[in-house]
Amino acid sequence: MAELAGNTSGAASLLPPVFDDACELTGIPRDFETWPVNETHSGGNLDAVRASLRAAACHGAWNWPDRPVVFVSDPHADADGFLRSLVAAGVVRRSTGRLSLTSFGRTAKIVIGGDCLDKGPSNLDMLDALRCLIDSGVDLHLLAGNHDLRLRLAIRALTLPRSTLTEHLFVRMGRKILPLLREVRTRYVTAEDLARIPDERTCRDRIFPSKGWSKAFPAEAAPFLTQAGIEKELRKLKKKKKQFASQAASENLSMREVYAAALRCHELFLVPDGAYNWFYSSMDVVNRIGSLLFVHAGIDDAMCTLLCEQGIDAVNCRYRQEAEKDPFAFYTGPVANLVRTKYRPVDMLLTDDGVSRLHEDGIKMIVQGHVNNHRGQRILSKNGMLHLEGDVTLDRSSRLLEGLPGIGAGATLIFPTGDVVGLSSDYPKAKHFKPEQHFWEGHDA
Repeated sequence: MAELAGNTSGAASLLPPVFDDACELTGIPRDFETWPVNETHSGGNLDAVRASLRAAACHGAWNWPDRPVVFVSDPHADADGFLRSLVAAGVVRRSTGRLSLTSFGRTAKIVIGGDCLDKGPSNLDMLDALRCLIDSGVDLHLLAGNHDLRLRLAIRALTLPRSTLTEHLFVRMGRKILPLLREVRTRYVTAEDLARIPDERTCRDRIFPSKGWSKAFPAEAAPFLTQAGIEKELRKLKKKKKQFASQAASENLSMREVYAAALRCHELFLVPDGAYNWFYSSMDVVNRIGSLLFVHAGIDDAMCTLLCEQGIDAVNCRYRQEAEKDPFAFYTGPVANLVRTKYRPVDMLLTDDGVSRLHEDGIKMIVQGHVNNHRGQRILSKNGMLHLEGDVTLDRSSRLLEGLPGIGAGATLIFPTGDVVGLSSDYPKAKHFKPEQHFWEGHDA
């Protein structure tokens, strides 16, 4: 089968200069190839991509950003992978511990696709690096990821009045945030703080759901979950209770220390004058630039309707409103589905109707993170909608588990000319995609 064709002869001139003063980057390509959409590592279904392009073309030409956009997603608590990606994209220069914007970085828009937290070596170092980037004056748009919301939901559930729908959420969400709690315990929790914390048994009782929770939960959850979803939640919680206790022990945290660190997280992240309050207060759930919709995971029909009828601000407003209300209702609803979906049967549906609404509104491609890849970015059709998967596995913990070397680096660059470039240290060429110059069956643009 023929591959998507396109002219890459002038594409190399698109890449801005890279200033790798620390000589940290290895394997970042400067040579180009036409995006190999038909290869599994870069897409996998050329016919489906062509069909998505044809459907989108029925509603007019692409509307490209007025200046370059750099998309970096899923740094997962690895500040080095995050900053190396920005260096590789020509956005920043790192020298002698200082971070400065390049001339390209001063003109580009940076979209962080979510999941700044969990997995990597240091959550706080990652947040400090992100704050340093923001303070540089860069035009940055921060999106929510499911791992970011995990912390928010866990600490809100622990500090709200207990109810059947919330008392399990700290354990349900909390195992993966335990490394962050350990960091907070080390950096912020004082001996005086611990002296005010109840005894170990009391803290355990506050952290774990009550003995009668599993019997009461199905009836309370019925308005939000299917029977299959309820049963899945019960199975997960049974497993996660054991994992939570084991993980806390491996992090050398008592339940008193877990509880103290969680309370301090509430102050740091959710109280207006907290040191990291900016992280959630500046976070959106979607961003639109021309024909491109940026979101962590994907979209469903309900959010397509809200987006197309009321605009991007309405979606982000609803996200902020619901995030402050009942944590369980929020996490199981359509707004949080934007950061969780993988278009599985258990996820909220994206149908032809939703895709048609997006196309009619001029949205032709969703740029997402959430699905990590081992050989750079992928372009593929999901439920008839063109998607670009931009998670290139940056954090060293995931890379070690998945057989990838060292620390990752990569970014997706989108230019006003309609050129899309995928850079990754795990792929030998820069992938080049230009929809309006690519051909597909029945059309030769």
